[in-house]
Order: sequence, then structure tokens, then C-alpha cells
Amino acid sequence: MENQSIAQKLEALVKLQAIDSKIDELKKLRGDLPDEVQDLEDEIEGYKTRQQRYEAEQKDLEETIKKNKEGIKEAEKLIKKYSEQQKNVRNNREFDAITKEIELQELEIQICEKRIKEAKDQIQAKKDDIEKTNTLITERGEHLDNKKKELQDIMTESQEEEKKLLGEREKASKKIEDKLLKYYERLRGSLSNGLAVVRVVRGAAEGCNIVIPPQKIAEIREKKKIVIDEHSGRILADVDMDSLDEGDKPKTAKTPAPATTRRRKVE
Repeated sequence: MENQSIAQKLEALVKLQAIDSKIDELKKLRGDLPDEVQDLEDEIEGYKTRQQRYEAEQKDLEETIKKNKEGIKEAEKLIKKYSEQQKNVRNNREFDAITKEIELQELEIQICEKRIKEAKDQIQAKKDDIEKTNTLITERGEHLDNKKKELQDIMTESQEEEKKLLGEREKASKKIEDKLLKYYERLRGSLSNGLAVVRVVRGAAEGCNIVIPPQKIAEIREKKKIVIDEHSGRILADVDMDSLDEGDKPKTAKTPAPATTRRRKVE
């Protein structure tokens, strides 16, 4: 590659750009499908995480109900115990103290019952949320399957061609020196249309339509050095001669007309 002429380097770059443009076209056929598939997968994952949170909260609420039911049983036992003690009191003060304890346990039962009711209402709400989330997961899952199938159909159609182009690209890349190839790759990555190597058409660089001065167009035609568009950084590899104005086209040398000789008239 060290012995390559500028014209050969430009030819190799043009070929690589043509291959990359074909690969870009194949990727365009997929459109936004890969992103849509990824978004749907992320959305479904979010729903599943939400569902797991609802289920964990539901278990906590069920545990709350269990503890409050145990609290009711304990309070009922104490009420029974205090009621038995009340029968054997010796004075009003003891009676009043036991009565107060019974009232406290009855209040504890009311509180536990209220907590159980609230927890049951919340469990029902969680069940509704889980059901809604399940419905969303099912709906989005079906949508995801359709998008995946659509993407797979496109991939199947273009897979063989893309594989072939990637093989050609690998061969074409090896014919370009590392420094130039790295510049090309970096430039392609920064451009929205991926056109790093372009022609000059109608006096402007393809891809950005910035007018190229006639002097620079002449340099591009000569192919004695790599010409870079100072505005976009694109490599200007060739000039579309058909699109140039007559004044910008190289002049062809005119062949002089053969001289005519006159015969002398013999008197």
C-alpha cells in the first residue's frame, strides 16, 4: 500500500464508500424496527418489575392481616382472663382497673379489625393493578412478537446480501492504509448520511452541497493529492464532468488544419 498512487488510494476509498452505502441502504430497510423492538422489550421489563413490586406489597399486606388477626386472638384471650378476674375482685378500685384493661383490649380489637379491613381493600387494589399489568404485558408482548417477526422477515431477506457486502468490505478495507482508513471511519461516524467520500457534482460536494472553488475542482480532477472539503471534512474523490459548466471543463487542444497548397497555373 506504500507504493499506491493517489488515484489508487482514491479508487479504494470510493469502492469502500460504495459498499458501505449499500450496507446503509440494507439497514434503512429495517427502519426503526430494531429500536421499536428494544423499546417494547424495555417497556415489558418495566411492567414485570412493577408487577413484582405489587406482588411483594400484596404479601406484606397479607402478613399485616395475619399479625392483626393474631392480635385480635390475643386481645380476646386477655378479655376472657380479665372477665374471670373481675368475678373475684375485692373492691371497686380493682374492678375499675380490670374494666379499663378490658376496654383497652376491646379498643385493640377494633384497631386490628380496622387495619385488616384497610389491608383487604389495599390487597384488592393490588390485585386490580396486577391484573391490569398482566393485560398490558400480554398486549405489548403480542405487539413485540409481531415486530420481531417483521424484523426477522426483513433480516432473512437481506442477511445473505449483507453478509456478502461485509466480506467485500473487509477486503476493500485492507487496501487502504491505516491512517486514511481511520480518518474515513471517524468521518463516517460523525456524518448523518455516512457519505465520507464524495464527488463534486454541479460544482458542489455531494452530501453537503457546499460550492467548491474551480481551482480546487481542478486539483480533484488531477488526483495528485487527497483533497478534503474544508467545511464538512469529506474526501473529494472525483468530479462529475457532465455536470460542470462548459467554462469549467478542461479545454481540449485543437488540431491545426492541414495547410493547402496552390498549384501555379502553367501559361
